[in-house]
Amino acid sequence: MRRFLIAIPVLALFFLGCKKEITFDEECIEPLSYSGENYTDYEENQFVNATEQAVSTFSIDADGGAYSNMRRFLAGNQLPPKEAVRIEEFINFFEFDYPNPTDENVSISTESCQCPWTANHFLLRIGLKGVELTQRPPSNFVFLIDVSGSMDSADKLGLLKDGFKTFANQLTSADRIAIVTYAGEAGVLLNSTAGNNTSSILKAIDKLGAGGSTAGADGIITAYEIAEQSFIEGGNNRVILGSDGDFNVGPASTQELVSLIEEKRKSGIYLTVLGVGTGNLNDAMMEQLANNGNGTYEYIDNAEQICKVFIYEYNKFFSVATDAKIQIAFNAEVVEYYRLIGYENRILENDDFENDSVDAGEIGAGQTITALYEIVTKAGANTETFGNLDFRYKRTVDSESCLIAHVMKHQPTTFAEASENMRFVAAVASFGMILKHSEFVGSTSFEFIRNTAHNARRFDPHGYRAEFEVLVEKASKLK
Repeated sequence: MRRFLIAIPVLALFFLGCKKEITFDEECIEPLSYSGENYTDYEENQFVNATEQAVSTFSIDADGGAYSNMRRFLAGNQLPPKEAVRIEEFINFFEFDYPNPTDENVSISTESCQCPWTANHFLLRIGLKGVELTQRPPSNFVFLIDVSGSMDSADKLGLLKDGFKTFANQLTSADRIAIVTYAGEAGVLLNSTAGNNTSSILKAIDKLGAGGSTAGADGIITAYEIAEQSFIEGGNNRVILGSDGDFNVGPASTQELVSLIEEKRKSGIYLTVLGVGTGNLNDAMMEQLANNGNGTYEYIDNAEQICKVFIYEYNKFFSVATDAKIQIAFNAEVVEYYRLIGYENRILENDDFENDSVDAGEIGAGQTITALYEIVTKAGANTETFGNLDFRYKRTVDSESCLIAHVMKHQPTTFAEASENMRFVAAVASFGMILKHSEFVGSTSFEFIRNTAHNARRFDPHGYRAEFEVLVEKASKLK
């Protein structure tokens, strides 16, 4: 019953215009059980000797699922397992105040300062921002909704139904939407329908009910078939999958499903994966489906997250940069060691950077992406530049990649003098390192994180930075 006691007041927020005041019950309650959930333990990136390996290559990551999943753990009076912490997703949950692109679909900015948790180290921040849309292209959406027995709760199918209703209200006559469900087998609940036929779409969503086993692969195949039949040339074609990931009929292993998604991504159809629920969440599988299917992964833990994904960040459903990769050539005369914080499962071979057939991450319209390196410089070295950054992306799935070159200037500043963007991202990264039990956590502390975040939230369009302070306070008491 406990999960329902948590879910019911959260769902009520949805009907109050997505306004929220985040608080936690201070009573000593029994933590929720997460023993049946599945995560992958990606080992932390280590420091690399720049003299031996000056080039660092990785795919960008636009996901935010690990952060909202962490929030769900704290709401249940429990710290997340370290395997559930992906620091890049903590960072990229937040929006940053980066410059808009001018000549390209993506802007690049970098900044460096002293590292606040390890003396004599530096931080290098890389900021990307996707171009804003002046007009949204017509969209061909297919909702793929898990209605198996494991989804029969308010924090699973209930949340998804609310989310998809919110989404449907934003569609226009130029858009198309279909609904595919899967339990023991896949079924078509709504054939591809004009987006302005709102009443038919909402009636179909209301019919959703849970029961039966889970044939996830059948649902994926059917959803992509319908998306291909209604494909809009030059438009936005996307499957949106909502599930707890508890697939148990047909191909069900992560590798089998990833192979299926890898084949489907060639169709030019993007993928968004929405995770829900407690107790049997297969985070490991769903995150990998998104990674390998030209997609993104989000976790829906409450009604406010519905607003974030389906309203505030609706433009992220429109990709402006596909297969986006970063390659950095560090100046080994200046940089002695470097470490990429997070992105452990996004590391690429250096030769993959120029290979357009290698899959990488996507950036949505107006979306900001951030990466952070911790750097050790050589004693007495001229630190005017850390090296060169190359960014490669495609404007569409099947186009040739474009290259943007950027010089990473280093003008030493103290951490206190750094920008609000830098200070806040350092606070979030520090929080992730503590929760991940990082060996590189240095002198950081919950107090440092709270104070830093509090003084770096002038740019906070929807209050998520303010909420972060509450989460840090909660975690400090559980720790």
